[in-house]
Amino acid sequence: MTTSTSRPAATARAKVARGQRVRSRERWAHVPLVLTVLLMVFPFYWTVVMATSTTKEFYSYPPTLTPGTHLVENVREVLASIDFFGSMLNTVVVAVSVTALVLFFDSLAAFAFAKFDFPGKRFLFGLLLFFFLLPAQLSAVPQFITMIHLGWLGSLKALIVPSAANAFGIFWMRQYITGAVPDELLDAATIDGCGFFRQYLSVCVPIIRPGLGFLGIYTFVGAWNDYVWPLIVLVDPDHITLQVALSQLNNAHSTDYAVVMAGSLLAIIPLLVVFLLFARQFIADAVAGAVRG
Repeated sequence: MTTSTSRPAATARAKVARGQRVRSRERWAHVPLVLTVLLMVFPFYWTVVMATSTTKEFYSYPPTLTPGTHLVENVREVLASIDFFGSMLNTVVVAVSVTALVLFFDSLAAFAFAKFDFPGKRFLFGLLLFFFLLPAQLSAVPQFITMIHLGWLGSLKALIVPSAANAFGIFWMRQYITGAVPDELLDAATIDGCGFFRQYLSVCVPIIRPGLGFLGIYTFVGAWNDYVWPLIVLVDPDHITLQVALSQLNNAHSTDYAVVMAGSLLAIIPLLVVFLLFARQFIADAVAGAVRG
């Protein structure tokens, strides 16, 4: 009797001990994750600290790691030095337009590459990969000359139209569509009389929303933070983007780094809002797709 009753107790103790070891390993596994998150978040936190302090406080030792009380003063200086809201409006127009055009044209081209056969398909896709590998700086001079001939120099069109499609977006969406959109659905749509655009809008787009969410975030952030090309083509001070306007806070003789950080902090806020909105939709669609699968 004693032996028969001790066996379940020993088994229970073994399960408890095994569960404790598993929980201990899980806790230790979270340590590198927490450290990685802290390393990634610290630059943003340091931006807040610098934006709320003065430049003189940057050089104090030991450095102050807590936010200061000069944020309002620094923001006022930013607004007095540059046309912040006007340049932000230009940036919003460019970023939203570029993102919408990239999502449409890249996904449309990717759908054709992924699910249809046409003459020269492999050659065109290979050419696309070749352009994908080229540095973007190589196209700066030809694009600048093209903008001069078109009369778009100094206009926001010089930022929007050349960025309406890109090789990375087509490559990314082609890979995503190849694995996410079943051929059987397209065959059924063809039997029902759907043409190319109807298949794209009614069959493909609802399935690839997670991929579009990622591409939308990536494109919007890239267009928002673009600095070199707007600096080259936007010669009109009334049509500059936010990054170019923020660069005007740097003085050749002395730079108020607290003011620069305050402007950078203001420029980050719209990106955080867009990221939270798109990322939530992206994660929700991805989880829903995994459940359906």
